[in-house]
Amino acid sequence: MKFLILVFLIVNVHANIKYKMFRLYQNKEYAKACTMGHNYFKQYKKDEAYSSLYAFSCLKSDYIDRLAEPITSLKFSKEARRNAAYFAIILMQKKLLYYSLIDNYKLTKFKFPTTDYVLSKVFDLYSKLPSHKPKKFYILKDSNDPKLIYKLYIIKQHNVNKIVIEEYYDTIKIKHHMYW
Repeated sequence: MKFLILVFLIVNVHANIKYKMFRLYQNKEYAKACTMGHNYFKQYKKDEAYSSLYAFSCLKSDYIDRLAEPITSLKFSKEARRNAAYFAIILMQKKLLYYSLIDNYKLTKFKFPTTDYVLSKVFDLYSKLPSHKPKKFYILKDSNDPKLIYKLYIIKQHNVNKIVIEEYYDTIKIKHHMYW
C-alpha cells in the first residue's frame, strides 16, 4: 500500500511539473518556463511535447543556447523534427552572427535557411550587407515593414561579448534582445 501511494505521489509530481511549465508559458513567463524545462529535462527528454514547450519557452526568453538540449531529443515525430530544424537554424544563425560581429567573418558568400524569429530577420539583413569595415552598430530596415528598424551591436558585460538587437517602430523602442 505504501508503495502504491509513493508511485501515485511521484506520478502526480511529474504531471504537476509539466502543468506548471505550461501555465508559466501561457502567462508569458517564458524565462521561468525555460529554467524549469532545463531543470527537469533529463526526466522528460523523451517527451516531445515537453521538449518543444521547453524550447519555445527558451526561444521566447532569448535563451538561445538552451535550445541545444531539446534539439537533440526532438526526433520521433514529423512535428518534432520540424521543430528541431527550426530551433537549429536559429541557434546556427546566432553562432554565425556572433562569429561575424566579433571576428569580422564574412557571411555574404553563403545562403542559409531562415525563420520568422527576430534573430533570423536580423541575421538575413546583416548577411546581405555588402563588404564593410566593422562598425559600432548597424541599422537594418525590415524588408516587410519600412517602419520597423533593428539596431544591432555588441556590448561587453563581465568580460563576455553579447549581441544586442533593439527593435524600433517609428523611432520608438519596442523590444530589446540580448544573446551571448
